[in-house]
Amino acid sequence: MTYEFNERTKRRGTLSYKWDQGKSLFGDPEVLPLWVADMDFKCAPAIVQAVTERAAQGIYGYTIRSKDYLNAITGWFQRRHGWNVNDSWLTDSPGVVPSLSLAVQSLTEPGDVVILQSPVYNPFYDVIRNNGRQLADSPLVLKDGRYEMDYERLEILMQNGAKLLLLCSPQNPGGRVWAKEELIRLGDLCVKYDIKVIADEIHCDLVFPEHKHYPFASLSESFAERTITCLAPSKTFNIPGLATSFAVISNPQLKQRFDQRINALSLGSVNFFGPPATIAAYNESEPWLDALLQYVMANQDFAVTYLSEQLPNLVPVISEGTYLLWVDCRPLGLSSDELKLLMYNEAKIAFNEGSIYGHEGEGFLRINLACPRDLLAEALERFTSAVTSRTK
Repeated sequence: MTYEFNERTKRRGTLSYKWDQGKSLFGDPEVLPLWVADMDFKCAPAIVQAVTERAAQGIYGYTIRSKDYLNAITGWFQRRHGWNVNDSWLTDSPGVVPSLSLAVQSLTEPGDVVILQSPVYNPFYDVIRNNGRQLADSPLVLKDGRYEMDYERLEILMQNGAKLLLLCSPQNPGGRVWAKEELIRLGDLCVKYDIKVIADEIHCDLVFPEHKHYPFASLSESFAERTITCLAPSKTFNIPGLATSFAVISNPQLKQRFDQRINALSLGSVNFFGPPATIAAYNESEPWLDALLQYVMANQDFAVTYLSEQLPNLVPVISEGTYLLWVDCRPLGLSSDELKLLMYNEAKIAFNEGSIYGHEGEGFLRINLACPRDLLAEALERFTSAVTSRTK
């Protein structure tokens, strides 16, 4: 089967978080939005069919998770990632970000030090600070156009009493897919200093063919015993609006603590459409995902080539996974506010401005590549025109 990723589907006027906030967020309703990480592609046909059939029932009451739902999840991770997940390790949640927050609450106490590695997905900062924990940053090192972990800095923070590490794998916004050796070196430090780990692996399926995602908890029993892995089909299959997510926790004590937080907040129920969509995604939509990855890779090639020809001073960080492109715009010499002005007022586009990912992201932009190529081309043309007008 072939899939149509070039189709521009009308999303304005659909209560779209991405498309219907141009005026309120950026000052212009016609701004082209290539920011928040959802795709401008229709879902895989099997998912559309499953949700349509579910909707046709006409009663949208409370629902339960079935054995088929659990088997779809465990089968996917065994088949796609070689990770043998027991369904007793699974806890449903409304989303990965709520899971991150609940995991921070479960594994630490107020005032405890939590490590992250910037630049990183901006809710990482929120789930640390808003829960009364202290943030310790071990910035990634950008070396030869590729991010690396600073293990010496990580060890110092661990020696100084940190309790928890938030791991973004694959890494957002830089697109790194961590190698097994990198994760093992990190995990060995966590074991040595008794550091718990929350692994946000929501982008784990969005990995380009020449790379491989290794679930952190799958690499050793000692890693698994200290890890809560936060996952969802939402990024992979473009179903974030179905609020379907789950945590994988093999350590019974950690799982009990996490589940207690879920139950205390009455967050354990599943979305009416979530289980059938997840089953259709994991059991029937793998060919769609493989085709999607090829299209996104081609979009990245297009964007990198376009920028190298039109704005050669700007340096993209080549993504190994995700559908995000992280572009170093520091040669423009613009502040964060000036970059926003350039995008929203002059180019009439919305990429993500990099400082929201931490100090290390200042001067960068994050571009969502999961859109039809002509839309990407239009956004890049607008951006190039605005930059060129400024530098004349």
